[in-house]
Amino acid sequence: MSNALRPYLAAVRSTLTAAMTLENFASQVVERHNKPEVEAATTKEVMLTPLTISRNDNERVMIEPSINSVRVSIAIKQADEIEKILCHKFTRFMTGRAESFIILRRKPIAGFDISFLITNFHTETMLKHKLVDFIIQFMEEVDKEISEMKLSLNSRARIVAESYLIQVSLRPPESSFPIYLPDLLIFGLIL
Repeated sequence: MSNALRPYLAAVRSTLTAAMTLENFASQVVERHNKPEVEAATTKEVMLTPLTISRNDNERVMIEPSINSVRVSIAIKQADEIEKILCHKFTRFMTGRAESFIILRRKPIAGFDISFLITNFHTETMLKHKLVDFIIQFMEEVDKEISEMKLSLNSRARIVAESYLIQVSLRPPESSFPIYLPDLLIFGLIL
C-alpha cells in the first residue's frame, strides 16, 4: 500500500469498524419482518448519519449505518476515459457475480461505482474484522487491477498499431487510399 493511500484507508477502516456494531432488529412497521433498515428506510429512528470519506473528488467512500445493516458505497478513481470504461467493465463483471460475493449489491448507489450491504446476519456468521479487511483489501486491489488492465490495453494497442503500420508501409505505392476496411477489422481497430 502506498503512503498516500494509507491515511485514507485507515480512516475508512476505523469508521467501518465503528459502524459494524449491528444487532438483530425486527421491523417496526411489519410484524415478523427483519429487513435491512438502510435499504428499507421505513423508520428514521434507526438510521444513523451517513458518512462520506473522500480522498479527492473522484475517490470516495460513503458509509450508511443503521441499527441492523451497513451500506458501503465506493467511488473508484477514474482519471481518464479509458479508466472510466475499464472501471465500468470491471464493476459490471463483479456485480454480475454478486451471489458469489455474499455482501456485494447488484446495483450500486447513484454516484458510486460499487456497493456492499452488510447485515447483522453477516456479522453473526462472519468475523467483523475480516469483513472490514475484505473491503479495505478490495479498495487497495481495485486500483491495482484497473492500472494493470490499462497498461495491458495500451501495450496491446501499441502492438496492433505497429503491425497495422507495417502492413500499410508494405502496400504498393499505386494504392490511392491506404486504409482498407478489412485491415481495420483484422487488427481490431473497428469493433
